[in-house]
Formats: sequence, C-alpha cells, structure tokens
Amino acid sequence: MIERSEIAKILENYERLRLRIGVTASHSALDICDGAIEEGFSTVAYCQKGREKTYSEYFKTQRTGSGRVRRGMVDKAIIMDKFNDIMNEKMQRQMRDRNVIYIPNRSFSSYSSIDDIENNFKIPMFGSRNMLRMEERTEEQDYYWLLEKAGLPFPESIENPEDIDCLVIVKLHHSQKKLERGFFTCASYEEYVEKSQTLLKSGVIDQESLDGARIERYVIGPVFNLNFFYSPLEEDLPKLELLGVDWRFESSLDGHVRLPAPQQMTLPQHQMIPEMTVVGHNTATIRESLLENAFALGEKFVEASKQHYDPGVIGPFCLQTCIDKDMNYSIYDVAPRLGGGTNVHLNMGHPYGNATWRKPVSSGRRIAIELRRAVEQDRLLEVLT
Repeated sequence: MIERSEIAKILENYERLRLRIGVTASHSALDICDGAIEEGFSTVAYCQKGREKTYSEYFKTQRTGSGRVRRGMVDKAIIMDKFNDIMNEKMQRQMRDRNVIYIPNRSFSSYSSIDDIENNFKIPMFGSRNMLRMEERTEEQDYYWLLEKAGLPFPESIENPEDIDCLVIVKLHHSQKKLERGFFTCASYEEYVEKSQTLLKSGVIDQESLDGARIERYVIGPVFNLNFFYSPLEEDLPKLELLGVDWRFESSLDGHVRLPAPQQMTLPQHQMIPEMTVVGHNTATIRESLLENAFALGEKFVEASKQHYDPGVIGPFCLQTCIDKDMNYSIYDVAPRLGGGTNVHLNMGHPYGNATWRKPVSSGRRIAIELRRAVEQDRLLEVLT
C-alpha cells in the first residue's frame, strides 16, 4: 500500500493553487468534472480510445479570455489506448506535472487492478485508497464483512441452493459484459436450476461464476441509494452529510415490468429471464421519518471503516438499500467512493445537499468544496491517500 508519507512527498512538488481534478472518463466522471468546474478547478478526463467524444467534444469546456467557463466541464481529454494506461510511469509523471488530484470512480477500480491502485498508482487520490478492495466480492474482507462488523442490516445469505425456500437473488458477474451483472431471481431450487441452465446455455453466465455466486434473500421493497459524504475537515457541525438519494433503471428488467402479465407469459425462453444491467438513474427523496435511520446507517459505517480501514472512509460513499414493508433498511451493496447514480444531480445538485449548503451541491461539487477547504486550511493530507 502506498503510504501517506509518499503522497506527502509527491505533494511537495505540487503547485497547490493550480491543482487539477483528474478522473477516469466513465461512470460518474461528468459529475466530478462539473463539480470541480463550479469550484474553480481545471479538469482532466482520462479516456479510452473509441469512448472519448463525450469528454473531448460534447462536454469540452469553452472558456473566456479571463478563464471563466462559458460551456462544458472537461478542460482536457487525454486519450489512451486502454483505461489502464494510466498506470504507465510516463502517464503518471505527466499527471504529477499537471498537479493532478485523482478522484476514484468504479470504472477506475474496474479497468485497473486493485493491486496496481494500492501499490503502483503514485498519484494523490481523494478518498480512501485502501477501501476500494472491499467492493470485490471474491475478497474475504468484502463489504459484507464490514457490514457485519458494523452491525448493519443486510440480506441473509443462503449457502446451498437446495435450501432456497423464498424469493432470492443470485448475484454473479455477466460472462460476456465484463462490468455488468448476471443476476437472476428465483423462489425454489427447481427454479434456480431451470433459470441457471437457461442463462448458462445463452452465455449470460458461466459455471465458475455460478459456483461462486452469492445467494441472498430478496428484500421486497423500493431501492434507495443513499449518497453520503464524510468530511474529516468539519469541526463545528456534523461530519456526515446525506447529499441525495437515487434509484436505478435496469435493462431489460424495466422493460419486462412495463409489459402486461399475459404478454410476459408469451415471451420465448431467450427473452423470459430479465437482465439487470444499470442503464440510468433518477433522483428521489425518502420520507422524513426515515431520514434519521438513514443517518444512523451512515454513522455506523463510518465508525466501522475507521476501526478496520485506517484512516476510514473519506468523502463520498454510497449505501445501496432496500426498504421493506415494515420500513426497515437492508443494505445490499456498498460503494466506498462516489456512487454510480450521481450524474442525475449534475449542475442542479442533490436535494439534501442543496438544503444543507444553501446552494446547488452535487456529489462532484461537494468533493471540490472539500478539496478547496483542504487547500485553504493546509490540510490536504487529511483528505488524500
């Protein structure tokens, strides 16, 4: 693991009044760049060839002669053959020369190995470098491990498919789409066998992933992704903020539920089982009587992260929850960095973040606010790893 002392040494050569925000150009990069621009930072998007136009053209910044941004949010798009080229020493040297502070998103930790991020990515990074590994379900100390340590609620797992006695969700990777999910639901062992065989034959999943899949009881209720922010710098007010809530559009699941039941029953076998690929997000609020419980989840997560992942979570994190009929939360996924649904709050901010800060504050802007405060207070090392 790259030590903070090494990051401190790198920062000695940075021009702290000319920091640039860097990000892997995918996932929630637009939110990060938009927030950075709002707070006066320049932005660099690290793009993969063939996927660069969103950043290099359509959302490219146009500035006036005085430097004011008239349009867009991406100042510079660096185009690489592969996303993982940011691990090249030459690329990292250029980043350091540009005074880049890197903001991790899920694409960063998906296209680059966790080992490289922890040991070879010698760029100051906002947030907790050592917590990114917990997203890998193959790790012994994954987010379920931390949730259990924290005493937080999450769906009960079922070890043996033959013990399925209610509606469950089977969590595993998609075999053809590297970053997507091959999840499916079933309510009996017989249905598990039938659906898994269909998905194996169609190539959606493979046997190795199925053998290592997590089976957990399905929580019937709406999905709310709680986008939190934890500030190590705050001294007078609560360090934990709930910025906003989002929920997902999933294909082809959302297409299936728009069909009348009789029409669903006529689908051929290859269309019968919906996939759950996230293709978009929408914003939401939760009833006020549930807000305090949401904050309690966040507080427990923060405390557990400090105990087991020194220095603990820094900045944005997302607890992905379902709320059942008795208004109880269950956490079914965790993002120890910026969540995937924050682009929905671009420019207009999150409802709760706006109310807290009395101006439009998205997750991306909240990161930039924290960086600005850290520079002004000479406390950068408290928010970087």
